[in-house]
Order: sequence, then C-alpha cells, then structure tokens
Amino acid sequence: MSLGDEHGYGSDSGRSDRVGGSGQTRTRLPEGGGSDVYGGARRPVRTSRSLITVVGVVVLLIAAIAFANRGGGDSGSGNEAKSGGGAEPTAATGVKPVEGKNGLIPSGFAQDEQGAQSAATNYAVTLVSADILRPATRQEIVGKIFVPQKVAELEAKFDNAYSQDFLDKVGLDKDGNAPDGMTYVSRTAPVGTKVTAYTDVAATVEVWCTGVFGTAGVGSTNPVANDWFTMTLTLQWADGDWKVESFSQKEGPAPVNADRTASSADEIAKAVEEYGGFTYAR
Repeated sequence: MSLGDEHGYGSDSGRSDRVGGSGQTRTRLPEGGGSDVYGGARRPVRTSRSLITVVGVVVLLIAAIAFANRGGGDSGSGNEAKSGGGAEPTAATGVKPVEGKNGLIPSGFAQDEQGAQSAATNYAVTLVSADILRPATRQEIVGKIFVPQKVAELEAKFDNAYSQDFLDKVGLDKDGNAPDGMTYVSRTAPVGTKVTAYTDVAATVEVWCTGVFGTAGVGSTNPVANDWFTMTLTLQWADGDWKVESFSQKEGPAPVNADRTASSADEIAKAVEEYGGFTYAR
C-alpha cells in the first residue's frame, strides 16, 4: 500500500486546522513572507530533523549488526554473551554423540534417546551398505552391531540371504566385488528417525531412508537406481553400547519422482569414486 492510500493522506477533508477553518492559528514568522499559512520556511527544518533521526537509527543499526557478527573478538566477550541468556536453539546437549569408530562403524553411543537414534541411524546405513555383501567384512559388521546372543544366528541368516545365487543376480563375484570396469553401489542416506519405544536398556527406532543401489558400468544388467524405505531396529543396551536385537524393512514413504534425466553409468561410477560416504550419521 502506498502512502497515498492511507486514510486522509493528501486530503484535508475532516480537518479542523485546514486553511480558513475555525481551528487555524495564523502566526507570522520572522522568515515568513510566502503565501503558505503553515510557515513554508519551517518545513525544511522539520525535514532535516527527520533525516537526522533516520540517519542516526541506520548508523546505530549498522553498528549493532557489526557487533553481533564480530567473529574475531576475545573469548571472554563471547562467553559473557552466551552466559547472559538461555540456550541457543541449536546448542549442543553436552553429550558427545559417539566416542569413536569401531572398525567399519561408530560406537560408544550415549545411553539415552538421542544415543539410541544415532545408533539406529548408523546401523541402518551399515546394514544396507555394499560391505554387508562381502563375506570378509560382513562377519565383522554382524559381530559389532548385534547383541552377542544373536551373532551366530544372524551370521548364518546373512550368509544364506547373500548366497552366490544372489550375488550372481546383482553381478558380483563370490567376494562381493563387481567385474573389472564396473562399480557396485549400495549407499544409504537417512532422512529422519522416530523413537516408538524407549527405556534405559531397550529402544525401538524407525529410520526413514533413501539410497542408491546397483552396478554402474557399460553393459550392466543391474543399473543403479534409487529407493525409499523405512528400517525398524529393536535395540538393547549391551556391553556399554546400543546393539541391534532385531530389524525389519518396509518400502516408503516415497515422494513423487522428479522429472530429471538419469545420469550415465560412467557418471554414477565416477560420483561413487569421488564422493566418499559418511562414516557417521546424526
């Protein structure tokens, strides 16, 4: 809305102080002499004062912004600013999300809801990775992320699921490697998590994921495609960390596919080689 649209702006209707009105005070000023009964010579003074006021406000605003964005100051002033108010919305909880890497995956998750979500997120990434297809690394993965009493049982189930027949279908050899000139891709990106049950020693966490999987290369019969799925992991607190007791997977939720041209097999293979996967999620 322009100023001209404001009620009464640019119009004298309804004003008692308009020229000739009963409320008009006629004062002859020293610098007067013009026909403007409002003292035309005094208008520039009011304009100057308004301009000075606006300039002053702008200067103060710029100074305030510069002070707020100052990054090279001494640490004392920064600490005083933080201690003077409440916690920032993105402030850290004070608990490290993970202590370190445990071979292929992180370990040392906090014994709380946040730690359970972090553990479930990282385990979901690992369970749908290319490493789980390789016998040499699968045994280590199962031994690290599952509760001890389930390790032997799940090793046998994984070996049966990822048999040579399965590997042949996806174009991999007995060691889980793609043929020369091709690259096998199985990379998961968590989108979000939801805790559906929690105690200090047990938790159930759903991890919504997207990912890419397939074999990139000229002549591949298993081209790289994307997928959306949700993995539900039941966790137990064992040996000072969250471990997987059981897990399941279902399709979706999946968004509408964007209208984009698929990249070539060479582009996908190059991307996998150039962009390393994350070793820690959430």
